[in-house]
Amino acid sequence: MALGLRGGERQEELWIPTMAVVRGPGHPFYDRLNELLAEVGFDRWIEERCRPYYAEQGRPGIPPGVYFRMLLIGYFEGLESQRGIAWRCADSSSLKRFLGFGLTEATPDHSSLTNIRKRLPLEVHEEVFARVLGIAQLKQLLKGQALGVDATLLEANAALKSIVRKDTGEDYRQYLRRLAQEAGMAEPSADELKKFDRQRPGKKLSNAEWHSPTDADSRIAKMKDGTTHLAYKVEHAVDLESELLLAATVQPGDRGDPESLPQTLVAAQVNLLRAGSEAEVQDLAADSGYHSNATLAQCVDWRIRTYISEKDESQRRVWADKPAEQERVFRNNRRRIGGRRGRRLQRLRRVLCERSFAHTCETGGGRRSWLRGLVNVAKRYVIQAAAYNLGVILRKLFGVGTPRSLQGRAAACVWLFAILWALYHRLTTRDVCIHDSNTRPTPITAGTLRLTAA
Repeated sequence: MALGLRGGERQEELWIPTMAVVRGPGHPFYDRLNELLAEVGFDRWIEERCRPYYAEQGRPGIPPGVYFRMLLIGYFEGLESQRGIAWRCADSSSLKRFLGFGLTEATPDHSSLTNIRKRLPLEVHEEVFARVLGIAQLKQLLKGQALGVDATLLEANAALKSIVRKDTGEDYRQYLRRLAQEAGMAEPSADELKKFDRQRPGKKLSNAEWHSPTDADSRIAKMKDGTTHLAYKVEHAVDLESELLLAATVQPGDRGDPESLPQTLVAAQVNLLRAGSEAEVQDLAADSGYHSNATLAQCVDWRIRTYISEKDESQRRVWADKPAEQERVFRNNRRRIGGRRGRRLQRLRRVLCERSFAHTCETGGGRRSWLRGLVNVAKRYVIQAAAYNLGVILRKLFGVGTPRSLQGRAAACVWLFAILWALYHRLTTRDVCIHDSNTRPTPITAGTLRLTAA
């Protein structure tokens, strides 16, 4: 065979038959996902649900099912921004087939995703999340009785250096210069301001005094890696029996865990009802950040057994000035935590909650938001959570939960075949010595091995 040479610039053909266009084999994961969505009539349902937000007459817009499918692709492909999602969909023939576009049709631009997101309210995105839970209920995968709750922070699309004071409107450099002048420095330079900022006492940024003019809903928060950013708080409620997300709420970054927990519990129960499940939340497992007397009492009012870890306290609690009901629920929670079921639920919570954050935030590309505003961030993230649930459903039904899992399985099969072939080749080509306790080692060739096997 002769060496092929790559040609230079050439004029493309004007007319090409569609049968002559080379088509890829498609992607088995997205084909399975399309079959699952078609089984429940997802496109017809979402079109009827979104009809009130469109005009009766005019040029037809992009189908809502395409919009939500593109957001699902963002999770499965690990794409953070809408520009990356639009480029990936336009570049891949298998994704165009998943979206329902032909060879001669163009996929939506990133600006179209923005317009559709502005048109559709948050309630529609939440109903899509509940619809995915309905698929799990249809496949008899949804349980919904034992929950594990945990929270993490998302980096907002706003720089910390752009914050201004709420009272005077000064940015941080102007505020620092004013403090330096009040301390006796007439015209401080940039280096002097940095030195003054490092040495001044009480160097803290409070959300009560500072805010971001570009993203007013973001809050100053300390991330897990120790850095300080403008952020949002995301709270997951995970079904500890099925690994499904029952709720994923986006809240201000400075909201405490006991304050955000009721909203997440209510959202989880509402999603169970929307999914057609008759289950009620009965058990709740959470870490020590959620432990408070008010939280424990409220869960008892909602008939929920709590398995919330206690905080490390150096002093004993004083119950003389508190209602007797709070002491009772506190001691009941302590007793349940020390039991066998409490330890098992805590182990499941630590594994499954962290796994949900790893998929949605790290590999799913949701750790940093490229949108601004609490509502916009919640719209995108709730579809991230719905995509995570679809991955769990596909993994339980077909054994594969992400598109890259197929690649990993193929590579594992190749490596396993290579190892088995190497072992077989070693046994059949090299001399093997069998040691007997009474005789000297006797070399046995491959032919002798075949005779022995016969």
